[in-house]
Amino acid sequence: MNKIILGVMLKQRIETATKFQNLLTEYGCCINTRIGLHTSQTDSCSPMGLVLLEIAGGQEEKAVELEKKLLEIGDVVVQKMVF
Repeated sequence: MNKIILGVMLKQRIETATKFQNLLTEYGCCINTRIGLHTSQTDSCSPMGLVLLEIAGGQEEKAVELEKKLLEIGDVVVQKMVF
């Protein structure tokens, strides 16, 4: 059983956040951990966001589905790590 981590870069975080969040809700049962990283300052937020998703063991097919749907959002880059 592989451990899969998807790194997701939202290039236009504000425009894509709703679609992205809907996918996280849809695939919530197969996501063990979600870590969101983006640069924020007191007067502004970065338009780019980076999210790491740890996929539950044995959910390789769901990881492939999720990756495909994430890429359909547009302005999204997905990198996959498999251990």
